[in-house]
Amino acid sequence: MALEKAKLLIETDSGEEKKELPVQFNPAEYNLTDAASYSEKGIPGLPGPILQFISGAASTLNLSLTFDTYDTPANGQRPVYTGKSLTEVKPHEPTDVSKLVRQVVALTEIDGTLHRPPKVTFAWGSLRFRGIVTDVKQTYTMFMPNGMPVRARVELSLKAVIDVAQKKKQSPFESPDRTKYRTIHEGENLWNFAAQEYGDPDMWRVIARENGLMNPLDIRPGQVIRLPALKP
Repeated sequence: MALEKAKLLIETDSGEEKKELPVQFNPAEYNLTDAASYSEKGIPGLPGPILQFISGAASTLNLSLTFDTYDTPANGQRPVYTGKSLTEVKPHEPTDVSKLVRQVVALTEIDGTLHRPPKVTFAWGSLRFRGIVTDVKQTYTMFMPNGMPVRARVELSLKAVIDVAQKKKQSPFESPDRTKYRTIHEGENLWNFAAQEYGDPDMWRVIARENGLMNPLDIRPGQVIRLPALKP
């Protein structure tokens, strides 16, 4: 099986075409993180706060890339030699690896044609992560006698950029503009239903009023309650 090289594809001023930034060595590993954001809301009479979903958090990708120009052309890409023995291949003069590293650092800077930092796609195997570079950490690990760095490790953090319209199609919210009925189970309360249905636990008053409840805690498992439609 042929070795597949990882790629960093950089958005150009057209917003569609991409230029490739050399990745000399495939990373040993990468880390993907997904999260969601919640807020805690204290409710009088309850032993603890309820959690209200606020939004999903952007996925993040963390990886480490190695750059080495000790025996590599200044562009960071070694030519493919065919029909030559290793003794016939002439070594290249060492060059300053920081020139390659600066190309990665530039991904955090404003592009004059885009008026913002460019979007980046890291593609390798089944992974195709599109986002923006939020953090670049440079560590230089090898130097020539004159102090010129020829090897560096670059730790990258990318935050995903999502297509909002597409995400809504994939995970549409259940419409609150229709009347619904719910059966109460052990441990549930009106605040839960209000948060789930309307996105606001304070809307428990609407549910209580609709069901003629003077005390929002005066409910029991098995009871069916009516969740009124919200008028636009």
